[in-house]
Amino acid sequence: MNEQAVQPEVGTTTGLTQWQRVANTFTAPSKTFEDIKHGNRSWWMPYLIMIVIGYIFFAAVTTKIGWNQVAQNAIHMDQKAEERLQQAPPEQRETTMKITRYSMQGGFAASPILVLIVVALASLVLWGTINFAFGGKAQFGSIFAVWMYGSLPGVIKTLLGTVVVYAGMAPESFNINNFAPTNLGAFMNPLDTNPALYKLATALDFSTIWSMVLLSIGVAIVAGVKRSSGYIAVFGWWAIITLCSVGWSAIMG
Repeated sequence: MNEQAVQPEVGTTTGLTQWQRVANTFTAPSKTFEDIKHGNRSWWMPYLIMIVIGYIFFAAVTTKIGWNQVAQNAIHMDQKAEERLQQAPPEQRETTMKITRYSMQGGFAASPILVLIVVALASLVLWGTINFAFGGKAQFGSIFAVWMYGSLPGVIKTLLGTVVVYAGMAPESFNINNFAPTNLGAFMNPLDTNPALYKLATALDFSTIWSMVLLSIGVAIVAGVKRSSGYIAVFGWWAIITLCSVGWSAIMG
């Protein structure tokens, strides 16, 4: 009998495990994104990692800072909000503080749902941009998976923020909007710095830029376009959002 080589089915790939994709995101990101392009779009591992680390940070803030203090700090760092609060009657001040505290605490508690919503909306925008503006052929599921893996550098920032909190930082100096020293704004006093300059310094965040580089690479790979197109699409949106945020801070400041 003639022996025939068994050929693998067309379109099937063994692929990487999710742990391999997570590791490669930091060491060889192209391998992770090529694997996603080949149809291995499972994203629950990076999502689970982000949620677990986020809840560890949530526990650190709850036990070491306290959400009453977090709310007070947030209002204190907004001079106009603090002035309005001081001029309000005692009952209104108490209500405002409760709303501020519960909204912040509730936002962290609901992070598993909020992360999915934010990633879905952002992926939809990026999917439309890379396909219609740059002629890409990416599927939405691929962009969604790329975004999940590309967001992993944010875990480093969250871990660093947890370490800072447990290291004994003064609760009065804690800033929920900039909790880790990963950008220039973390070394500035928001009360003594021009609001627009502070917003820009905060936007130039190491973990954010790292994530955008990963997103640029991943989007270009799964869409089958030039690497430069991925960078333009990702950093273009970041520039628009940053400029709008800085401009708004300049107007309101």
